[in-house]
Formats: sequence, C-alpha cells, structure tokens
Amino acid sequence: MPTHAPATGDLLVILRHAPHGSSWLREGLDAALVAAAFGQAVTLLFQGDGVLSLVEGQGPGPLGQKGTAATLDMLAMYDIESLFYDQVALAGFGFAPQQLQLPATGVEAGAIAPLIAGHRLVLTF
Repeated sequence: MPTHAPATGDLLVILRHAPHGSSWLREGLDAALVAAAFGQAVTLLFQGDGVLSLVEGQGPGPLGQKGTAATLDMLAMYDIESLFYDQVALAGFGFAPQQLQLPATGVEAGAIAPLIAGHRLVLTF
C-alpha cells in the first residue's frame, strides 16, 4: 500500500490503548474533543491496541465499562476528521479497513514519524 501524505495541524492525539480495560482511550478522546471545542485542529492516530476501538460493533466492556463507539461518532461534530490508523496493527489483529466504524486513513510504519512531526503538539494516551 502507498504511504499517505501526513496531515498537519495543531494537535495530534495518539491512542494506543484498547477500548476496554483502562480509561486511557476515553481520556484521549475527551482531550481531543476539548481541544477541538477550543478551536484546535485535531488529528487522531490509532496505534497498537488503539486500532481496536475503530472496529465496528464495539459494545460495553466487562463490568459495564462504557464503550467508545458513541464518542467516535461525535468526532465529526467537533470537526475532527483527520483520522489515521497503523496498518500493521490493524492487520495484526486480523481486521480489514472495511471493518472500521469511521473512515480513517491507513498509515505505513515509515509515515508515522512525518505524521507526528507535522503537528505542533502531541499527546499520547
């Protein structure tokens, strides 16, 4: 697959945790929404276990832990439309891009560093 041109913007939020088992993913999404509400151009990069949050059909986690599907659906309302995912991680979990809940751009390993460099601020969750 070709390497896509990196996005540039004010804030890149890297999401590396699965949708369940901790609050890291939800906290990262909340930080992105707050930044966007204050007029920042926000880009999201789903890496590692974080790619699992993009897969369609997410529900509540064990012990009634809140799912992230509803928050992901709100991203467009906050003008967060630059969504990227690690192609290797998604394939490693056995999922295809067609199984994603939202339109996102796959990024090859070599394009991740330029993507990060194209942003003024980077937060990792």
